[in-house]
Amino acid sequence: GYCSRRLRRLRKTLGFKMGNRHKFVGKKITVEMLSDSRYLLLVLMEAERAWSYAMQLKQEANTEPRKRFHLLARLRKAAKHSEKLEKLCESPRVDAKTKLEAQAYMAYLTGMVEFELQEWKRAMEAFNKCKTIYEKLASAFTEELAVLYRQRVDEISPNIRYCAYNIGDQNAINDLMQMRLTGGGGGMMAEKLEALITQARTKQAATMSEVEWRGRTVPVKIDKARIFLLGLADNEAAIAQASNEETKEHLYETLLAECRDTIQAVREELKSEAKQRERSSDADSGKVSNMQFLHSYLTYIKLCTLVKRNESMAHTLQAKLKEPEADENKRGPRPQDLIRLYDIILQSLAELSTLQGLEDDHTFQKEVSLKTLVYKAYRCFFIAQSYVLVKKWSEALVLYERVLKYAKEVQSKAKTLNNSLKDLPDVQELIADVNAEKYSLQAAAILGDDTDETAEAPSQQQVKDNTPLCNRLESFHLDPTLVGKQPNLVQFPPDFQPIPCKPLFFDLALNHVAFPPLDDKVEQKGKGGLTGYIKGIFGFGS
Repeated sequence: GYCSRRLRRLRKTLGFKMGNRHKFVGKKITVEMLSDSRYLLLVLMEAERAWSYAMQLKQEANTEPRKRFHLLARLRKAAKHSEKLEKLCESPRVDAKTKLEAQAYMAYLTGMVEFELQEWKRAMEAFNKCKTIYEKLASAFTEELAVLYRQRVDEISPNIRYCAYNIGDQNAINDLMQMRLTGGGGGMMAEKLEALITQARTKQAATMSEVEWRGRTVPVKIDKARIFLLGLADNEAAIAQASNEETKEHLYETLLAECRDTIQAVREELKSEAKQRERSSDADSGKVSNMQFLHSYLTYIKLCTLVKRNESMAHTLQAKLKEPEADENKRGPRPQDLIRLYDIILQSLAELSTLQGLEDDHTFQKEVSLKTLVYKAYRCFFIAQSYVLVKKWSEALVLYERVLKYAKEVQSKAKTLNNSLKDLPDVQELIADVNAEKYSLQAAAILGDDTDETAEAPSQQQVKDNTPLCNRLESFHLDPTLVGKQPNLVQFPPDFQPIPCKPLFFDLALNHVAFPPLDDKVEQKGKGGLTGYIKGIFGFGS
């Protein structure tokens, strides 16, 4: 969509329209038009539009295989436009850097077409040409541009190694596996790499017929379970060698997703097995079947992986918790986050102890109970730290004592179980941390009590003193509200104040005064008749 809109804007700006709305008139971009570099952008956007549409079809082809034909057509179209761009860049008006970049771009898109057609040799030649050009460009320009060219080289390298593997270079598979650990090879290459790993495991799965766990050998008849169990050691080694936490988290999620799919396949087989048992009358209902024991083994792997993943996340959070906060506005990790992780670990361990076929395995149950004690101690430790943050000293002190109790119980039980604490967090280190926290907690509690007693009286006085600032300018009080959002500066609205009232005058003597008669001074009205009436109308008599 973006490339189409960009093409429309460029054609409108350059006046390079393909006819009108009624008729299409095709036009070709020639070397003579390259006085404006935007004509090269027209060809580039056409290639980018075809390539981006091909990538969209690549995602849709997972569910609709027929779209793969459309995908190949769009990739060929993109390669055709890139060849046209490379020929236009042969003009003397184009600088050497742009010529090389156009050649690398054409080689990359040509290699992508051959890659999809599984023409491994020709695809490898095209990718090698593209890689060589980018390496030369990276060595010729500044460091800022060199970073971009090296990034392109890193994106192309997995494709080259995949082509080499398909040609017959068996050493390339080790490079591909290493690139998977570092997170290299995204998009189409990632899907190809996962398919390659699955294909290699499928070949090995034909030779695997059984697995041994907890002293019992179980036949593995489901192909999906064979493939998963064969790749389990490789996945665990990959997690151990992961370079950063993000890659490790991605590998954990991949392993858990594969394990869930395998458990689902075994569960479907268990349903059919249960139906067959119901039909047979001489079935031994007391003994756990091989399929059920295999289901317990896969569930054990899933729960142990969950424990390891959450423990890895807890280690990362603990390291961040000890670091000073760089940004006060940004929320950092809190002890409550770690408490949640240890709750999930304890829940997984509780499910481990209820697995079918292991109820009578006392060694296994003791190991699970020992692990539960260790993680309970760590969970209790971080609950105590959360109480320290809110200055609840007595509750925190009691919880620290509970941590020590759990730790000593773990040490006493670990003597009977050899190598039980090998994969668990260090309990001795936890005991040292608890002792240090206890001493600092007692000191903080003593200092807190003293400061509370000395500050109690003035603090109460400050709370009760609601006098505005304008009325207490001569006395100093430490009032934090003055720098807040609602400082108490003046009283508003102000109180009413008494003012003198305007006097009211009442004439009380008027009723007792006798006025003289004025009859002789009042004019008597005479009888004027009709003449007087007419004069009165016209105002003559007034």
